[in-house]
Amino acid sequence: MKKVLYVILGCIGLGLGALGAALPLLPAFPFLMLSAFCFARSSERLHSWFTSTRLYKNNLESFVRGKGMTWRTKLRIMGVVTLTMAFGFAMMGRVPVGRIILAIVWVCHILYFIFGIRTIPATQVTEESEEDIWQDENAA
Repeated sequence: MKKVLYVILGCIGLGLGALGAALPLLPAFPFLMLSAFCFARSSERLHSWFTSTRLYKNNLESFVRGKGMTWRTKLRIMGVVTLTMAFGFAMMGRVPVGRIILAIVWVCHILYFIFGIRTIPATQVTEESEEDIWQDENAA
């Protein structure tokens, strides 16, 4: 029963992550992380499939491997979060405490992405992807 729940949550996360990759206002990263987490706990086959998808490789692979993110990925995530939080900030016109909390969360988020996650050059991600393809072709 637990595995079925993980598969369902993973599929929902995958669907929302795929939408987030295409729509500018919906963040893909947290939903794809949810998918990776759920698939890893539910099915080795689903996890292997998911980690071989382009969606995973473009959005999560370098982060999951502990290598970091490119500036482009960081800026995309920070931009979506900033737009989303700006909408919430605007809607809290009569709740100054809510605005203060939201502003603090936003600043912490920006600081974490700038200083907490290592920035890697885009060329490093491309080179790693090419190495993976070369290794896969030679393994067959």
